[in-house]
Amino acid sequence: MTGKKKITGARIFDGIDWHDGCALLIEAGHVKGIVASGAAPDDAETIDARGLLLVPGFIDLQVNGGGGALLNEEPSLDGIRQICAAHAKFGTTALLPTLITDTREIRTKAIEAGVAAKAAAVPGFLGLHLEGPHLSVARKGAHDPSLIRPMEDADLAEMLACVNALGSLMVTVAPENTTKEQVRALADAGVVVSLGHTDVGFDAACAYAKAGARTVTHLFNAMSGLGHREPGVVGAALATGTLHAGIIADGFHVDPASMGIALRGKRGPGQIFLVTDAMSPIGTAMTSFFLNGREILRKDGRLTLADGTLAGADIDMLSSVRFVHEKLGLPIEEAIRMASAYPADVMGIASHKGRLLPGTDADFVLLTPELGMKATWIGGERVFAA
Repeated sequence: MTGKKKITGARIFDGIDWHDGCALLIEAGHVKGIVASGAAPDDAETIDARGLLLVPGFIDLQVNGGGGALLNEEPSLDGIRQICAAHAKFGTTALLPTLITDTREIRTKAIEAGVAAKAAAVPGFLGLHLEGPHLSVARKGAHDPSLIRPMEDADLAEMLACVNALGSLMVTVAPENTTKEQVRALADAGVVVSLGHTDVGFDAACAYAKAGARTVTHLFNAMSGLGHREPGVVGAALATGTLHAGIIADGFHVDPASMGIALRGKRGPGQIFLVTDAMSPIGTAMTSFFLNGREILRKDGRLTLADGTLAGADIDMLSSVRFVHEKLGLPIEEAIRMASAYPADVMGIASHKGRLLPGTDADFVLLTPELGMKATWIGGERVFAA
């Protein structure tokens, strides 16, 4: 064989349009093009995907854990491998393992693990998301309030020093514990700054967007809400075109009616995109786990602390796509874009991920017409088959 592959028989969605009667051509791990089946080269290995949908691989920018591993509890190369492998089974081909508020030592270990994962080219590893510790105690959610603190010079220096070695870095911060100058320094270095776990009002959120914040973490959750006199962070996220916003589509974190209102009201070019906020139980039969020494209970699709506070989500990305398609009535194309193209835009990686255009990475998912899982491919190699 020449190292070339052609996927035939599938209905192909490239992130923009559908292609019928065509083949996806892969060479050296990248998309060579989409051509009529009869025009596909004879010297390419043929993979028959007859009757299936072929769509861009999903990109998840907020993944705390999976497959039994939680980054806070296993800040290691092996932990990251386990998390990425678990989510590949549900169509996620690129993700940001996410560290929520923890000690300085744990954060340093997580960064070191991320650098090692990047160097080892772990399939599915995109970079890191540091969600805290520079948040607001008033909007702490499941974060340990004793570990929340202001951003100091040493914190900023550590994040700036690791950006290039990680490949991609997202940082969730609250204006209460982060200055606009710090946000600007992070953004100028290529860090994607997200506003989250914050109680500030509309004007402050907009000011931080002007300073360089690019997105908002899990819209509606752990932030000031949309009021008729004070639009809050939710209002800033919807009214500010430069801001994107992640949303958890599990039916528990946000009511479907509120999700629909947000999607209809979002000012562009920023988009609302899907995140799972998944924890370690994804892909397992676990009924509980520990975070920062506190037990998290898993029951009826929810993950909660003993007092009922939601602690991450028990959902995968394919289920999230199904949710917005089936419950909100979004066209399947838009549901897929929310899990692929839009997250790629947020991270500034649209040139090589999120769509199946010539030159992009050959990251894709094969689904049944009913959106059942069949296979996941990363970099032109199949990493999971149902």
